[in-house]
Amino acid sequence: MTPKEKPSYLGHRERIRSKFAEGGLTPFLDHEVLELLLTYAIARRDTKPLAWALIKRFGSLSGVLDASAVELQSVKGIGSSTAVFIKLIRDIFKRYSLETVRESVVIRTPDQVAEYCKASLEGLSEECLELIYLSVRNTVTKTEIVATGLIDRVSVSPRKIVECALNAKAAAIILVHNHPSGDATPSLEDILLTREVVEAARLLGISVYDHIIVGKGTHYSLKANGKI
Repeated sequence: MTPKEKPSYLGHRERIRSKFAEGGLTPFLDHEVLELLLTYAIARRDTKPLAWALIKRFGSLSGVLDASAVELQSVKGIGSSTAVFIKLIRDIFKRYSLETVRESVVIRTPDQVAEYCKASLEGLSEECLELIYLSVRNTVTKTEIVATGLIDRVSVSPRKIVECALNAKAAAIILVHNHPSGDATPSLEDILLTREVVEAARLLGISVYDHIIVGKGTHYSLKANGKI
């Protein structure tokens, strides 16, 4: 390469950024999204091979975003700073989704919170139970993950859930948890736990609007399906 020639990756970076500027992400394939993303985290390097390596390792764009920082760094060429940058993108989307939910006037149906739930918990490798706290006007005031690991009545009691709601001064709550298997169908334990929370919360004047289970690309509302 002569001193006046530009490295080939510079032209590619310019082309892919121009493509986004002109049409957004709609025409992009998953690996191209990652290529573009990585250009802002990695300097002086062709990001296309790294994008393909990430897709190969994690299966999809969502798989890459759901991977932990440690898992991301198992791909050659992905250092700690790049891994943190990729995780930041996912958490920004989670924050954006929450803000969108908070702007809703009334929260009562599963679809109104489903996008936030999926952004928050879909694709995680372990079960998490998150509580969405609502005001008397049914607007979201905050969210909180109250348990991780195996979610049952032993690991997280109805009493603990209600105590968290009381501490948050919530008038109502929505329970959300994920199934890492990808199947959002509730187990008998999920149903029993939910019913016990409903009863315990009722005694203290707190409503339980729903329990939403997040799977891979899907969700299940216990209320909408007549389980509570």
